[in-house]
Amino acid sequence: MLFRMAPVAAVFVQLLFGAAVAQAQNSELEACRTSGLIALKERNPSISGVWLDMDGMTVAKANAKVEDTPVRTVVIGDAYLEQGKKDTRRTFLCLIGEKGKVLLTFFTEK
Repeated sequence: MLFRMAPVAAVFVQLLFGAAVAQAQNSELEACRTSGLIALKERNPSISGVWLDMDGMTVAKANAKVEDTPVRTVVIGDAYLEQGKKDTRRTFLCLIGEKGKVLLTFFTEK
């Protein structure tokens, strides 16, 4: 009987773990989106929103450093900048350090 329950337990654990990972990724993506919008608005107040293509985003765990600053997560994908009535697609890069601190957000020009 125990051996029959093992696959069910494995699926249950995977579902719980998968939900926790997805929630962490969503909070990281939201932190990147918010800090990116703030930085963009400082340079160009006409930008009213940033939308991330959540399905196409890559969220990769890292164990790297930029000089002495640890980088724990790298996010890259497509973002859309809302400016008036038009949206512009850009490639988006975000580096996250320890404790979820956003270190860098970068949008390509075109």
